[in-house]
Amino acid sequence: MTTLDASTAPVKRTPSGFTPVKRSRKIGDKGAAVLVTGAVVIAMVPLVWLLWTLVSRGFEAIIDPSWWQKSELRGGALNAIIGTLQQTAIAAVIAIPIGIFVAIYLVEYGNNSKLQKITTFMVDILSGVPSIVAALFIYAVWRTTFDLPRSGFVVSLALVLLMAPIVVRSTEEMLKIVPQDLREASYALGVPKWKTIVMIVLPTALSGIITGVMLAIARVMGESAPVLILVGSTKVLNSNPFEGNQQSLPLMMVQQYNNGPGAFDTVWGAALTLVILVAIVYFGAKVVSKVFSPKKF
Repeated sequence: MTTLDASTAPVKRTPSGFTPVKRSRKIGDKGAAVLVTGAVVIAMVPLVWLLWTLVSRGFEAIIDPSWWQKSELRGGALNAIIGTLQQTAIAAVIAIPIGIFVAIYLVEYGNNSKLQKITTFMVDILSGVPSIVAALFIYAVWRTTFDLPRSGFVVSLALVLLMAPIVVRSTEEMLKIVPQDLREASYALGVPKWKTIVMIVLPTALSGIITGVMLAIARVMGESAPVLILVGSTKVLNSNPFEGNQQSLPLMMVQQYNNGPGAFDTVWGAALTLVILVAIVYFGAKVVSKVFSPKKF
């Protein structure tokens, strides 16, 4: 009698014609799904707890209309809100174009040159620079070297150093995933390279670029070291970021925390306000991304 080994034995198939999945593979797949789901739940617990703590402790402060209408001197936070938005907006106006242009050079024009390698190396270093180091550098240049006054604009310069590397890295990765076929098709039609980048590459990667920009804005908006070093605090409204002291939400939280437990409600209110501002900017950017990104037909 002839025996069949494992290599020559006929493979059992289901009525549909497919080879049935082994039981061990099913168990392994279910186990991996359980582990991944458990990791997501574990990661969500502190996030939900943090959000609940923010809302429960800061809600009472922000529902007061005077919180949004009056300065800190009169029991509100308008001066800190205006200062935060202005300082972040100035930093974004400077850092976002620089970051996007640098990323375009690294992906589209670098060609593995020495300048590309040096730029990549410097971006990697800046990505790990602590906020207090950036603040001290700006202080050394702005105050010690040029003896210029402190202001909200100086804070923005420090935030640029923290924001630009994140914009460069996120934009670079988004540009890399744009299919090369799109570029070559555009070149085949006689479209110049710069116009291909503007009209094809950037719109295709726009959604990811905006997400990276929002991560950068969210990071710098809550930095406290630059405002502690580079600008003086004030409890009155100063809408001119180029002159005089200017308050911000991170600086307000630090000062109110130092006032003791009686001011903790104000600290939580400022923290919740900061989160709300970041969320508004984020969803606004998502709307812009959806409007201007390539349409799917």
